[in-house]
Amino acid sequence: MNERESEPPGLSQGLSSIVRRDILLAWKRPGDVLNPLFFFAMVSTLFPLATGPSAAQLAFSGPGVVWVAALLAMLLSLNSLFLSDFEDGSLDQLILSPQPLPLLSLGKAIAHWLVNGLPLVLVSPLIGVSFQMSGQTITVMLLTLFFGTISLSLLGSIGAALTVGLHRGTALLSLLILPLAMPVLIFGARTVSLAANDTAVSAGIYFLAAYCMLALTLAPFATAAALRISNE
Repeated sequence: MNERESEPPGLSQGLSSIVRRDILLAWKRPGDVLNPLFFFAMVSTLFPLATGPSAAQLAFSGPGVVWVAALLAMLLSLNSLFLSDFEDGSLDQLILSPQPLPLLSLGKAIAHWLVNGLPLVLVSPLIGVSFQMSGQTITVMLLTLFFGTISLSLLGSIGAALTVGLHRGTALLSLLILPLAMPVLIFGARTVSLAANDTAVSAGIYFLAAYCMLALTLAPFATAAALRISNE
């Protein structure tokens, strides 16, 4: 009985524990959760007011505006991914944990997406209505944002690990992540534009799904290596 109690937790338990811990900590700081969501909603809804109610103009610019707003909103929240752990010393405990560091890095990226990326996806249909998008276009936008925001959380975890503890790390983080995020932005906005024009969109969705799977496979290991480098 005592031997079982002394055994380290399994991989699935370690992953779920780090996700649950980060979600609970995030909800204790509601400003960090709501700021990216408010930024996304404000940028997306104010743009139609500035350009006018022309349906043609909204249909042309809507996908790009929504995707740029989503990308910038995700960047706002990435700097704090490992910052609190670095400041209170728990980052050292994560690195020294018996659990694999790539697994813990994946858990933190999942928690970041659940707190910051998923709300953007859920709010996006209301933004689509303000741009007079059809139901089919909104469905495609949901799919692209789903895969795209997951990729951005995973890619952002690499940049956040590299810049943790650095002065003015937010600007450096943006410079590191934007080149990797450009394919997601281009294919995401273009796929929604094709859906608005009743053109085939399967290729764009497949690309975003494949990019997401690639990031899911490689990003945790890159994040773990970056954390060890930053902690030296």
